[in-house]
Amino acid sequence: MRLTGKTALVTGGSRGIGRAIVHRLVDEGATVVFTYKDNQAAADDLVRELTGTIAVRADQEKVSSISAMFQPVRSGLDILVNNAAINPRTPIADITEDEFDRVLTVNTKFPVLAIRQAAPILRDNGRIINISTLNTVVPAPGHALYCASKAALEQFTAVAAREFGGRGITVNTVSPGATETDLLHAVNPPEALAQTAALTALQRLGQPDDIAAVVAFLASPDAQWITGQNIRATGGLLV
Repeated sequence: MRLTGKTALVTGGSRGIGRAIVHRLVDEGATVVFTYKDNQAAADDLVRELTGTIAVRADQEKVSSISAMFQPVRSGLDILVNNAAINPRTPIADITEDEFDRVLTVNTKFPVLAIRQAAPILRDNGRIINISTLNTVVPAPGHALYCASKAALEQFTAVAAREFGGRGITVNTVSPGATETDLLHAVNPPEALAQTAALTALQRLGQPDDIAAVVAFLASPDAQWITGQNIRATGGLLV
């Protein structure tokens, strides 16, 4: 129970990696507020399952959602996890201005403005953890917007570590490899996933709980001397 008494805010917490993060932080003793966009049923199920959680609807395409997202934690916050993201599969030749703006808003602008909003209420020795992707160093065709938006978030993470370090606040990135989620299956054919598992040192795809464990470590007092880092949680897909 390393996080007893701590308050966390997790974006995109109703499914996939985000849901696993919410579970793990609660298991570690934290009170967790999490956001969802459309699937209220999944969010309500999680609230019923985990005592002490609060679900807030937030559409990351609209930065106006940020204020509502922070309402339940306005009295103080210890951990911010920027997890929610989108990954449309679009070749560069087909990218439209609207899609460019949408992906960069959801994956970069919204998380950065969330960090700004968190700054005055984040307690000293707090934690900011941004979820990126291995694709920023292993880019894939059709994922230029996703790769670019996450690479930008990684750079904001590095600068934020410098800016918040004087208060003992750590800021880190976690970059999952291929992890079993709806998003992964939506943009990859089964044969590609099988090949990826074969190329991974641990010979399997990641599970959301694998990523949640890394996030929980970075959120804990044990990680007080780790900041400005990009932890590539890939099972050895990149060595």
